[in-house]
Amino acid sequence: MNAKTHSDKLPTTPPIINTDEAQQQASILASALPYLRRYAGDTIVVKYGGHAMGHGELANAFGYDIALLKLVGINPIVVHGGGPQISAMLDRLHLKSTFVDGLRVTDQAMIDVIEMVLAGTVNKQVAELINRAGALAVGISGKDGGLLQARRIQRTKRDPETGEDKPLDIGFVGEPEKIDPRVLYALLGSGLIPVVAPVGAGKDGETYNINADTAAGAIAGAVNASRLLMLTDVPGVLDKDGNLIEELTAEDVARLIADGTISGGMIPKVETCLQAVRAGAKAAVILDGRVPHTCLLELFTRAGPGTLIKA
Repeated sequence: MNAKTHSDKLPTTPPIINTDEAQQQASILASALPYLRRYAGDTIVVKYGGHAMGHGELANAFGYDIALLKLVGINPIVVHGGGPQISAMLDRLHLKSTFVDGLRVTDQAMIDVIEMVLAGTVNKQVAELINRAGALAVGISGKDGGLLQARRIQRTKRDPETGEDKPLDIGFVGEPEKIDPRVLYALLGSGLIPVVAPVGAGKDGETYNINADTAAGAIAGAVNASRLLMLTDVPGVLDKDGNLIEELTAEDVARLIADGTISGGMIPKVETCLQAVRAGAKAAVILDGRVPHTCLLELFTRAGPGTLIKA
């Protein structure tokens, strides 16, 4: 029989444990239990973009948040943007961008670059954030499995001489026409987390760049998501005094747009949330993606840091 080595000996003194910190951690876990039960088995769609994508610590925290959701029995679907990454690559290739109503005018050369950046580099980076955190994420684009079937966005421009509205071609910029979520269900059913690049296919096989907010809202409605979480660079919808509005209905949104409280880039975000809710999602939340673990704060605590939008 072999003699015990030095490493087999028990420590003569117990390890030092910070009792207050341990109790605080236990208390946090216990307080989260009702929320864990509430969302168990539900599908949560998260639109990931903005400042959080370009900040290392926030990006890592996001990966852990999504992994945790899956590990506690929730089914997350991530839809990501990538505007700054696209702009950087277009600049490197000396392709100049112009915008109409916030939409990038996209020719054939640009759509090839956009697909490469969104469905390639960015998509795999986001999936890897989640994989490093201990879950299994798979990057796909909206073209995979016919997930995002798109049509070309139509825009018009008023002729200053005649006053007539004339069609304006902005190229391969699309909007969801139909969502086929079977590929998402197949991945979720296999214990995987879908990470979706907002690139869709047209009826004739054309590739379209789709706004990530719009894609996330359409997917959330199609899968009857319990929540659509929209990560942005603002705390949520603010009133005229700059205070956070915690909850809005469709009637509230219409009133606040009419009186100018909701304006600018916030209008399409709240409209996307309303469309998602009307299409089947239970509720949508506009959240500040600059806050670490903002998804967990929204789902598992009473803090509710964003603006909840429901029908």
